[in-house]
Amino acid sequence: MKRRSKEPNFIVFITDQHRADHLGCYGNNIVQTPNIDNLAKAGTKFEKFFVSCPICMPNRATFMTGRMPSLHGVRQNGISLSFEEVTFTQLMRNAGYRTALIGKSHLQGMSATAVEVGLPLHDPKKKQPSFDLSEARRRRWSDGEYQQELKPTWNKDPFFEPKTPFYGFDHLSLAIGHSDRVWGHYSRWLAERHPDPESIRGPNNALPATRDIKAPQAWRTAIPEELYPTTFIAEESISFIKDQAKNHPNSPFMLQCSFGDPHHPFTPPGKYFDMYDPADVPLPDAYNHPEDKWPPHLAAILAERDAGLSNKSGQRAFGATEEEVREAIALNYGSITMIDDAIGQVICTLSDLGLDDNTVIIFTTDHGDFMGDHQLLLKGALHYQGLIRVPCILSDPNDSSAPGICSGLSGTIDLAGTILEIAGIQSFNGIQSKSLVDIAHGLEARTGLIIEENQRRGYMGLKDNFKARTLLSGDWRLTLYSDTDWGEIYNLKEDPYEFHNLWNDLKYASIRSMLLEQMLREIMDGSEMSPVATTHGP
Repeated sequence: MKRRSKEPNFIVFITDQHRADHLGCYGNNIVQTPNIDNLAKAGTKFEKFFVSCPICMPNRATFMTGRMPSLHGVRQNGISLSFEEVTFTQLMRNAGYRTALIGKSHLQGMSATAVEVGLPLHDPKKKQPSFDLSEARRRRWSDGEYQQELKPTWNKDPFFEPKTPFYGFDHLSLAIGHSDRVWGHYSRWLAERHPDPESIRGPNNALPATRDIKAPQAWRTAIPEELYPTTFIAEESISFIKDQAKNHPNSPFMLQCSFGDPHHPFTPPGKYFDMYDPADVPLPDAYNHPEDKWPPHLAAILAERDAGLSNKSGQRAFGATEEEVREAIALNYGSITMIDDAIGQVICTLSDLGLDDNTVIIFTTDHGDFMGDHQLLLKGALHYQGLIRVPCILSDPNDSSAPGICSGLSGTIDLAGTILEIAGIQSFNGIQSKSLVDIAHGLEARTGLIIEENQRRGYMGLKDNFKARTLLSGDWRLTLYSDTDWGEIYNLKEDPYEFHNLWNDLKYASIRSMLLEQMLREIMDGSEMSPVATTHGP
């Protein structure tokens, strides 16, 4: 890595619910992603990069803190990241960086719907604690505003602005939500450009489709390409970069450019809606999971489908037909290509302003989507590769020796520490990141990686508040669920589609024991290390 003449800039592109293999550079020969592919050619593509949790808020909080959900406290959606948690952007801001978050944040809850399932039950016969003593940590929600991403907050006050610095970000242009039903700063931007924005949002205002749409949660949005949230995010990112070049040329910057697509509902606008024909989209190889090999949780979901009981309008995984899968993938590809075009515009601006030779670019996403694997759509607590393996590309113009491909085990947990290291900023005590740069250069390695998932609502035959823990190690994936007498073990090299669960195979009993021990050791190694001792013991 050549010596830097000044502090590097950073742009982190994040998509939402985007599988690794839905990019050309990760082997997909249908979806068109030339700009992201060029980033991979110029930098390092991480082949074995995994989430810390396959849920938006927990994994985004891990990205910001470099810590696992069990430590930063965002165990599931609906638990806001505490302002007491240190983020890497706070350290960058403290070191003189200008910091900006444009697009989706999801560090706080987006849904104002009251929680009804999975809450602890209180004994009415006992004296109840005061509010500040009702949680394990006192004044848990008394240290700031935790409703800044809720739609009612923005609707109530037309001039509402989140308080900055927002988790270390000084500049905010938020696009909160998904598809064509996004709010935040985007709504104001849209209102400035259209006389009646609500008349072009949602399925009730959709344009007539040129084909019979099979996929659930899909419609041809009336919002044109130039007014769609993806365009807003690109324009706002370009505006920030231009302002940086003009008014702050001597200050380094950190820009998080975060797209809400290709998350469902599937509503790519304009030409992107028909860009890919479902008839040309093959079913994924993992769709044809042999029925006699279905593990209990998968069998429970597919039984709901076959009985006509699937909930196809929610957030969790459901059993899908072949037609639904092909349509969803085709529309998903359209959203991805639109994002790729937007990324190309941002990178072009960076180059035109002469900032590309000192700007580190990272591309990743918060988690994947089954997209037909195992006959499923969307996401759920089944830790198949399509959900937990995500893309990560690191392109540093000052690292000419970086390998084009890294096969070392890594994940979202490593992003915060990597950015701080490249920026030359000391990490805080308790961060759990390893360096992606060192992993790519073979100077550091992970022998195992843990994925955590805590679900509040029970499904798939599992009880409310069930937990899942997964270990990835070498060619193996082991997953345990709470309140079950079964688990999962897959040899990912010999069984890449994860059809053959070896948990009960006596031939693999020693492998099972080895992996269980390694999982326990990884969990111990990942336990809390903050704060440090301040006095000597007896």
